[in-house]
Amino acid sequence: MFKAHAVKLAIAPIAWTNDDMPELGGEHTFEQCISEMALAGYQGSEVGNKYPRDPAILRRALELRKLEIASAWFSSYLTTHPFEETAEAFKAHRDFLHAMGAKVIVVSEQGGSIQGQMETPLFANKPVFTDAEWVLLTEGLGRLGRLAREKDMTIVYHHHMGTGVQTGTEISRLMEMTDPQEVSLLFDTGHLAFSGEDPLDILQRHLGRIRHVHLKDIRPNVVERVKQDGLSFLQAVKAGVFTVPGDGCITFPPIFAALAASEYAGWFVVEAEQDPALADPLEYAQKARAFIREHSGL
Repeated sequence: MFKAHAVKLAIAPIAWTNDDMPELGGEHTFEQCISEMALAGYQGSEVGNKYPRDPAILRRALELRKLEIASAWFSSYLTTHPFEETAEAFKAHRDFLHAMGAKVIVVSEQGGSIQGQMETPLFANKPVFTDAEWVLLTEGLGRLGRLAREKDMTIVYHHHMGTGVQTGTEISRLMEMTDPQEVSLLFDTGHLAFSGEDPLDILQRHLGRIRHVHLKDIRPNVVERVKQDGLSFLQAVKAGVFTVPGDGCITFPPIFAALAASEYAGWFVVEAEQDPALADPLEYAQKARAFIREHSGL
């Protein structure tokens, strides 16, 4: 289905230890995370808050387990802070990822975001950018994209629940207002389904811009509870709204087929944050690995 060696499979450490809620998986060490990733059959990882930031130390730990760094999240504040503040932090992040051999940089705009607010209802309080904020965002992303190109890297924009770029309409506007040479798209199945979008439809609309893929599934009964009870994004995660591919309701085979037909090359990253006390990270990593192998051939 996919060309040989075109796609590598990674998993995010957030299943073991949650960056936004450190109490989830606080007992899990960095070494346990990456050892279980390798044991479950993955080739790479994104970067979590327990990972060493010295490239030499991190590279040594990964090489022992035959793992690579796929990318890492970067929070931009282009709509709320001077560009120079975001640019300074971005360059340090870019240089770290470049030293680790990564080719893409995950960027998500956090100006006005409610994703990290424990008590703020997710669907009732979603931020909506003004026209002026859209200009700040898209022009700023273009500038970050040019900074990334200095290191032969690409930024991939992460649409995300609780932010100003969440829906299909907002993703399309972002793509229309940015240069494909400067800004690419991260395609996240779980965030699209959680938002009420059809992941396959969004994929087909933007195939030419997608340079990074996050694979997660959702539990529809939890989504309904989030809406009915006015839960926040973090409360939704704790309630189990996300799970690994094949354990929820998303139909993945057509998604894999469309990506293969487009000759997608890059990383697939399993990123399904749950409470590790309720969803054993190694068990779910193995479950996702088996499902992806069966349905994509990888």
